[in-house]
Amino acid sequence: MQNLSIGIIGAGNMGLALAAGLRAEVAPGRLAASDPHPDKRQKVQEMGLTVHADNDALVADADLLMLAVKPQALRGLCASIAPSVQRRRPLVVSVAAGVRAGDIDRWLGGGMAIVRAMPNTPALINEGVSVLWANDRVTKAERDAATAVLAAVSEVFWVEDEGLMDAATAVSGSGPAYLFLLVEALTAAGVRAGLPRDLCAALAARTAAGAARMVQDKPGEAALLRERVTSPGGTTEQAIKCLLDDGFMEMFTRAIQAACDRSRALGEQLGAA
Repeated sequence: MQNLSIGIIGAGNMGLALAAGLRAEVAPGRLAASDPHPDKRQKVQEMGLTVHADNDALVADADLLMLAVKPQALRGLCASIAPSVQRRRPLVVSVAAGVRAGDIDRWLGGGMAIVRAMPNTPALINEGVSVLWANDRVTKAERDAATAVLAAVSEVFWVEDEGLMDAATAVSGSGPAYLFLLVEALTAAGVRAGLPRDLCAALAARTAAGAARMVQDKPGEAALLRERVTSPGGTTEQAIKCLLDDGFMEMFTRAIQAACDRSRALGEQLGAA
């Protein structure tokens, strides 16, 4: 990846996270970003990277073009850079939730190698996870390049069915928010039980971090880890029983399905002619 020229359009949180992670992996002068907002371009400059106000100038030098903009902005962006993309023919990697590769390809003028990627916000601290899918124009070398780019800030997984990207968005793309909500709820409940808020917030956050590390070390064994800490007749068993009796599992099933449906609907809405 040292000799790959990478251009990132969009210097928001995800664009900056990718740029920060890639600095040590890409040869000097081969990593650049663009953004219409001067304050965001300033942040790119402060990282010591090449910065452009003009997207076409960035595309002209890119072997791999990362589209790190909001889904609602992607169509207009693609239309504006389509002539430059058709001349350069870079590998295009989109991190826009829900937007289908076929629509991106159409907006860019057709015939492009496109990878869809769904990273999540822990990429900001190099602890993210990304799910990738490639269309049939993407070569093995380009898949490897896309993997290397996202691996700079996250663990990378591939799916072979684009339809699964909606579920991946619901589980891991949106997933950090579910855990933040759980910590928020645990803190609020502890305060109601009598703990000082600062102490309860610290206990909830550290507990979540430690438990996450344990389940990361033993993937697929969350149920077993839960059983080990749930002593028969104990306090944890009583709490778990309360959660399950109140429909905790069913609630999460509905939540994930709602997020999945929204991702699919967003793609259909934004891709409509």
